[in-house]
Amino acid sequence: MMIIASDPLLSSDIGFSVVAIMLLKVVIAFALLMVSVMLVIWFERKIVADMHNRVGPSLAGPWGILQTLADGIKLFFKEDLLPERADRVVFRLAPYLSLVPAFLSFAIVPIGGDFTNGGDGTVSIFGHRTLLQVADPPVGILLFLALSSIAVYGVMLAGWSSGSKYPLLGSVRASAQMISYEAALGLSMATVFLFSGTLSTSGIVSGQATWNWNLVSTGFIPFIIFVIAGTAELNRPPFDLVEAEQELVGGFHTEYSSIRFALFFLAEFMNMITMSAIAVTLFLGGPNGPILIKQIAWVWPILWFFLKVMAFLFTFVWLRATLPRLRYDQLMDLGWKLLIPASLGWFLLIAALNIGEDRGWSTFLIVPIGLIVLSLAALLLNGAIKKAKDSSLHAADLSEISEGVDQ
Repeated sequence: MMIIASDPLLSSDIGFSVVAIMLLKVVIAFALLMVSVMLVIWFERKIVADMHNRVGPSLAGPWGILQTLADGIKLFFKEDLLPERADRVVFRLAPYLSLVPAFLSFAIVPIGGDFTNGGDGTVSIFGHRTLLQVADPPVGILLFLALSSIAVYGVMLAGWSSGSKYPLLGSVRASAQMISYEAALGLSMATVFLFSGTLSTSGIVSGQATWNWNLVSTGFIPFIIFVIAGTAELNRPPFDLVEAEQELVGGFHTEYSSIRFALFFLAEFMNMITMSAIAVTLFLGGPNGPILIKQIAWVWPILWFFLKVMAFLFTFVWLRATLPRLRYDQLMDLGWKLLIPASLGWFLLIAALNIGEDRGWSTFLIVPIGLIVLSLAALLLNGAIKKAKDSSLHAADLSEISEGVDQ
């Protein structure tokens, strides 16, 4: 109970009404995510179709809005295949290891509540004060990182348990990609912790209540890195090497069909919504925004949160319709040689600014010195990478010459 004790609902005696409210929040969050996934799939197909000058879904329901429901019903009644060489238990378990972390991650996101003017973001439900989120653990963001790591197991085990080399290759490549970009993702989030002084999602939102969004406070760089690393973590275009059909048939889920394939599909879009919600919480003030009509003050935070998340979802769709897929070496170079060093360097610069502020050092002195040090470090790193690349090319040339002499 201690891990979710920061919710005032759980600070007093836990009776039937408290349990009922918690169950109600869980059911609403689950239903909200499921409906949102259906709408986001339709939204993506319509937006991409419009950008490609096509019609998109148009027959199932008004404007084709029921197309996702029709596809889900079709998948539910399709034959469920189990490969002969598959590990039966792990093969069946893998889709849930991808889906469950996506839902649990969304549970820590505050989707409403008034945090302005010293407000704590709580609302009254049946006479009890509670946050508009399923849980608010003191280590909420660390929980998100842990759950995103667990999702890697779902991808890896799905490919390994299929008993086929193509899903295995796809899962290995997907795991390497997700683990590589988790480092940059975590470092960009660590910069937010330096300003907020807390790992609680409601605490982070509360610290941005007066329009001092972490987007500006952290200097934009962590936000940019978070968006790029988050896109790669989701295996979304242009980082969708996991499902490079021309190379690996269909990636790690090649052998899946019916409802199990639908679970992977559901997890992908659920993760996209969750990542957008986490980005809004960390950098864009969460549900914070102006209260335009005080008579319905509780509606406005939910509305602002929804609009901010929609902006992120549109960006993901825009990237899919616009950018070509990267090569795998470009994907790894971007993660290890650019994003991780940049996020680490910026984290150290922000840490130096915080230390300087505590000790009374001049900010106008710390910033230029820090930028000079980071620039020198970037030059040294670039030089080392270039030298290693030249050495590799030289070794390859010598190998070709030696092969020619042997022939």
